Amino acid sequence: MKKLFSKLRHNPPQSIPWRQGAERTAAPASMTHPPRQPLFSESELYYLRSGTHCLMYSKLGAHPDVVDGVAGTRFAVWAPNARDVSVLSDANGWTAGRDVLHPSEDGIWSAFLPGIVAGQAYKFGIRTAWGDVIQKADPFEFQAELRPKSASIVCDLGGYSWHDQDWIRHRQTTNWLEAPIATYEVHLGSWRRPTDGREFFNYRELAHMLVDYCRQMHYTHLQLMPVTEHPFDGSWGYQTVGYFAPTSRFGTPHDFMYFMDYCHQHGIGVFVDWVPAHFPTDGHGLARFDGTCLFEHEDPRQGSHPDWGTLVFNFGRNEVRNFLLSSARFWCDLYHVDGLRVDAVASMLYLDYSRKAGEWVPNQFGGRENQEAVQFLKDMNTILHGEYPGILTVAEESTAWSGVSRPVYTGGLGFSLKWDMGWMNDSLRYMSHEPIHRAHHQNELSFRMVYAFTENFVLPLSHDEVVHGKRSLLSQMPGDDWQKFANLRLLYGYQYAMPGKKLLFMGGELGQWHEWNHGAEIDWALLAWEKHRGLQALLTRLNELHIQEPALHELDVDGNGFAWIACDDWQNSTFSFIRYARDRKDFVVAVLNFTPIVRDGYRIGVPQLGFYTELVNSDAEIFGGSNTGNGGGMYSEPVPAHGHSQSLSLRLPPLGILLLKPVR
Repeated sequence: MKKLFSKLRHNPPQSIPWRQGAERTAAPASMTHPPRQPLFSESELYYLRSGTHCLMYSKLGAHPDVVDGVAGTRFAVWAPNARDVSVLSDANGWTAGRDVLHPSEDGIWSAFLPGIVAGQAYKFGIRTAWGDVIQKADPFEFQAELRPKSASIVCDLGGYSWHDQDWIRHRQTTNWLEAPIATYEVHLGSWRRPTDGREFFNYRELAHMLVDYCRQMHYTHLQLMPVTEHPFDGSWGYQTVGYFAPTSRFGTPHDFMYFMDYCHQHGIGVFVDWVPAHFPTDGHGLARFDGTCLFEHEDPRQGSHPDWGTLVFNFGRNEVRNFLLSSARFWCDLYHVDGLRVDAVASMLYLDYSRKAGEWVPNQFGGRENQEAVQFLKDMNTILHGEYPGILTVAEESTAWSGVSRPVYTGGLGFSLKWDMGWMNDSLRYMSHEPIHRAHHQNELSFRMVYAFTENFVLPLSHDEVVHGKRSLLSQMPGDDWQKFANLRLLYGYQYAMPGKKLLFMGGELGQWHEWNHGAEIDWALLAWEKHRGLQALLTRLNELHIQEPALHELDVDGNGFAWIACDDWQNSTFSFIRYARDRKDFVVAVLNFTPIVRDGYRIGVPQLGFYTELVNSDAEIFGGSNTGNGGGMYSEPVPAHGHSQSLSLRLPPLGILLLKPVR
């Protein structure tokens, strides 16, 4: 068999050829059965050598099988610098050296082990070049034990009957950039919790509850914080160990398939958080996997992440690229996810991310760009979009890197969408000002439209905005309780009126007073109070309009869909603009008053004569407001204003937004 992985070319300092240590152990023929044919075909060698093999999960890991009528499992693991590798399990008393795998020149150890079947726990016992044996979970595990246990579980992923074909066809034929996308971000462990003594609900139970809630609230998509297996609850899943395993906290892989299937059958798309930027140092995980740095860099200036105490993937190594590309494809393939929200992309793009001078290694041209990570992201997006039409990849990228959501063939990174972190920061900073001071900060909101169409943006109010001492969104709003609720309703109205896809973290719709706590469910009891129910009702209405009104979603990423009426009325802290549908005949007018002062006779120009009905007034009584408005609508007058021959003389509610539409 030809050599598939180059151990020395990509990372010379950390690769220790096994020949420098003791001889590898050969397995007795009576104990294990070596593979009868090479793991990889000749046609796969090109993709392996180029670091673009995205089906490694079909080769490596643990795969139940029957050989010569005997049930067992095929095991394969990459550990090029190990002296020997064996499978540890209950069958052999977790003793190294009994169920031994067979080495090959490519650094992969493999064998068929009879008697080990689906449901059994296992680890790999890896004897390092120095002679000690370390126990490692399978990097390609499909299922893992519930923490604090850390073994992998042999799992047969077959046998589930999917019923989401209609959704998949819909997904493939939809132009999602022109479709409504209102996403509810959820941490499954703290959305709701059982009262029967269990720690968590099962994926199947959560599917029914979340689908019912999303349909009630008119959300189009869910975004799940990482469901990949992770040892520490407090990492919220962002310190991943099992890149191919849905966490066992909520059930089995088949339970998660049911979750995805049920969501799709009821018209709810599901994105999952995916973390290719870094991984934790837990002893059973990827760190120093065979005693050497395989997945990470040896040099801490490249391999250690200063912010999170984690390790950075070595994107220049083909084996690592194959591993991550396979993980990305796996979730689309086996679990039918509708997209990946890729975490911490900025930390991947820059070699000096969060590092001081002298603490990072420049690229070959002396620059700060991580060229290997850039190429990895381009390959990932090319592969996923090519193989799964209609899925979305979403970058959490906080810098001005150009072309994040532009096609790879034009020089971009190839993501479908990018989180607009600038919008989030500017908006929350503006809203934190006392209304009397907002006149001096008008540009904090208007600036967004300077760059709004340079990328395909998502407007996120995510979990990151309600943790680590930042307070809940409601608590971040200034003023007394009345003003806090009015300000938050205004913020949500502003989010839905602006171009861009929408995302809100769970609990935001309830108006939680406290920061998110991953150890308890969100504060559902708040819905006993009218103000909190009103906030939830407003978001329900905004989501409903987002779907119903083409002007509020069709040109989210196209500058032809937006026009200012007035963005410079800083004296009154007001903004007004128009959102157009693709045909330019259908439009919605937005008028926002960021002060607690009622403004009577406030005139704005509009492009069409007739009666303008109020689609939304955030100050309506049903939303918890004071019911100041225009009696449901207003006729235009032939009075020129703002470059239009027609205008409206409106009564602007305090700390409120009006969405108006002409009646044809």
